[in-house]
Amino acid sequence: MKQQPFITIVSGLPRSGTSMMMQVIEAGGVPALTDNLRTRDEDNPQGYYEFEPVKKTKEDPSWVPGARGKVVKMVYRLLYDLPGDQEYRVIFMRRNIDEVLTSQKKMLHRSGKQGAAISDEKLQELFMAELEKFDRWIAAQKNFSIISINYSEMIQSPGSQCEKINAFMGGVLDCGRAAATVDPSLYRNRS
Repeated sequence: MKQQPFITIVSGLPRSGTSMMMQVIEAGGVPALTDNLRTRDEDNPQGYYEFEPVKKTKEDPSWVPGARGKVVKMVYRLLYDLPGDQEYRVIFMRRNIDEVLTSQKKMLHRSGKQGAAISDEKLQELFMAELEKFDRWIAAQKNFSIISINYSEMIQSPGSQCEKINAFMGGVLDCGRAAATVDPSLYRNRS
């Protein structure tokens, strides 16, 4: 497969299906940039697909050029720190905010961590305001393209969603292999 001149980024809110999407893209034939430091667990049985250097992109973006032709997962807030001299294609996972909050709470509870002392309503408000700000920002970036993928639609229709993603990525995915990795049994926090 010819290396693509852009960097594919899977992004979204925490617990929105970004790890699942990383698995899908990797199975479709695009190498994943990951360090496997955070291992799979009950909350992400297929793994987290994280890459620690993304967290320090603002201070050290040296990893970015080597990500061309690969897929990397980044929390949406970190996209602001990416250098402007690369082309990025962002697959942005959208999920019902109540499901995101429920999933986050269960994960924190299982890991023995305390969540923020903030109501669900306030957290929902904050997330929505952050996403509106992000949507405005990314629409103004000339070196970013973005496609939104709804988590529940990905679970229900992986084939058609993979075709949509494949078109966005320039036809590089093996859609059959990509769609086959979607495991509906992992959709555990439904609204």
